[in-house]
Amino acid sequence: MQDPKVLVALDYQHEADALVFVERISPAQCRLKVGKEMFTLFGPQFVRQLVAKGFDVFLDLKFHDIPNTVAKAVAASAELGVWMVNVHASGGERMMRAAKEALLPYGDKAPLLIGVTVLTSMEQSDMIPLGLDVSPAEQVIRLATLTKASGLDGVVCSANEAHELKALLGDEFKLVTPGIRPTGSAAGDQRRVMTPKAAVEAGSDYLVIGRPITQAADPAAMLASINAELAGA
Repeated sequence: MQDPKVLVALDYQHEADALVFVERISPAQCRLKVGKEMFTLFGPQFVRQLVAKGFDVFLDLKFHDIPNTVAKAVAASAELGVWMVNVHASGGERMMRAAKEALLPYGDKAPLLIGVTVLTSMEQSDMIPLGLDVSPAEQVIRLATLTKASGLDGVVCSANEAHELKALLGDEFKLVTPGIRPTGSAAGDQRRVMTPKAAVEAGSDYLVIGRPITQAADPAAMLASINAELAGA
């Protein structure tokens, strides 16, 4: 595929297991997401290995700190050759603008910079103790609008918000959607879930899918099935 929509969320406690899985799939089928646990366990060199194998890597570390610190962290991510990196939109406009400016020296090779809005594990009842008397969907729209105003390339959001965000912020604003479960898969710890085809039809550009692929008997076949479904979306 020219622009694979599936981002496989790697979730391994042993680097060797992760590399065995990676050998069973192709960069033409998907991109890879490396999160906090694996980055902490295996370090930057693991990311370099994935990039060297030809995979686009989404470094999902959700930076959230003072502007200068986040800017340096984002630049360090770019040095690894990753395709996408993210920051928490709730860090504010100055933080996000600093992150974007840190990527300017990388030109066309700069990774996409994405804002994290509301975690897909959160429900209305989780918002109130934070002083947010709005629904998750309303908070997503608020933070996504701020993210675009700050010059970022898109946001992480639930597929349930995708249609409205596309209408509000435009087709070029990328939407990365966790909580994707192929038909028949368990919801796991995600609260707001959707199938791959439904998510793309709703407006999602990239779909984060983990265990349904990494725990499949034949991951390449599972990816082929998902991609075939998306081709008809």
